[in-house]
Amino acid sequence: MTVYLDYAATTPLRKEVFECYVSYLQQLGNPSSVHSSGQQVRRALEEARESLARSVDCNRNEVIFTSGGTESDNLAIKGLYWQRKAEDEKRNIIISAGTEHHAVIDPIEWLEKHDGAEILWLPIDSEGVLDLEFLSTFLAEQGERVALISLMWANNETGVITDIPRITAMAKQYGIPVHSDAIAAFGHMPLSFKDSGLAAMSISAHKIGGPVGAGALLVSRATKLVSLVHGGGQERGMRSGTMNAPVAKAFALAAEIAVAELESEMQRLEELRDYLVDQVQAITKVAKHTGSQVKRLPNNAHFIFEGCSGDSLLFLLDQQGICVSTGSACQAGVNGPSHVLVAMGRSSRDANGCLRMTLGQETTKADIDIFLKALPAALDGALKAGLPS
Repeated sequence: MTVYLDYAATTPLRKEVFECYVSYLQQLGNPSSVHSSGQQVRRALEEARESLARSVDCNRNEVIFTSGGTESDNLAIKGLYWQRKAEDEKRNIIISAGTEHHAVIDPIEWLEKHDGAEILWLPIDSEGVLDLEFLSTFLAEQGERVALISLMWANNETGVITDIPRITAMAKQYGIPVHSDAIAAFGHMPLSFKDSGLAAMSISAHKIGGPVGAGALLVSRATKLVSLVHGGGQERGMRSGTMNAPVAKAFALAAEIAVAELESEMQRLEELRDYLVDQVQAITKVAKHTGSQVKRLPNNAHFIFEGCSGDSLLFLLDQQGICVSTGSACQAGVNGPSHVLVAMGRSSRDANGCLRMTLGQETTKADIDIFLKALPAALDGALKAGLPS
């Protein structure tokens, strides 16, 4: 039996979402075609757009379908930067944080290397909280040079939540668009694109029971950005290419279900998460709970296990059929300390010893108890192995 505690990496495809996806795969037609078959597929696509818009509280025309979160982040960051720089050459500063997902960090650093961008990485405390007073002071001094701000709504490793509406209110005074990677947050906390003040927001289907390869970038109607992909001009001219109606329908249904169940699932998962945290800390003194003093996602439990390697602990738990993580699955195969913990000012020793457990729709107390029963032996083995030199 496998106990899956890695919902932040990906989630099981919901049965009803799978059935929806398969049923629309059987429809023939290109949604850009004018004949009846094409228009039937087009209607399905636009129904999905309308449904997803309701789930994220935005206008249907603000939904740009993409292949996933990484594409959405790249389109937002590069597209906004190039648009702003074309409008005003002196706006070349991008503000972000070292705790962001690499789908945000890497395109920003690419723009620094290839297109003259300057980066301001915001200071972060040891709990993962951004220094927004520093941001306010910087904007007052150099706001006219800032092209965009990109900050995630909730951290995918620690679960720490950022006050996005406060940031957009600051940025508005200086005409600065704000993008947020909300991939970890969507479906796990209440979100409203309309009320957020954001220019753009990234979301992904496979984090909420939908298929891999489905994402969206929400782009406000007042926001312009340069396209990365040129061709047929689909998706408001921002993302050319034949649109994938089956994937869009599956994504929209997964979002609809996640939002409908949000209130009850938040309470259920928070209770399970708190039980997990309390029991882990009762089992061992070497487990330090990250972000315990700040607002965070209800399904996330992140620990630093002092004196051992998170990778060792992960593999020893995996041998007992328990799936957990040391951080982002998008960095799979890359050994080294968590860049998120390092950005929080934690030591390399701490950043090498972290473990993340994330819960979801199929997680039960029995799953948590199996994990807790397996933890002491795995921890003993990891402590004996020690930290990498």
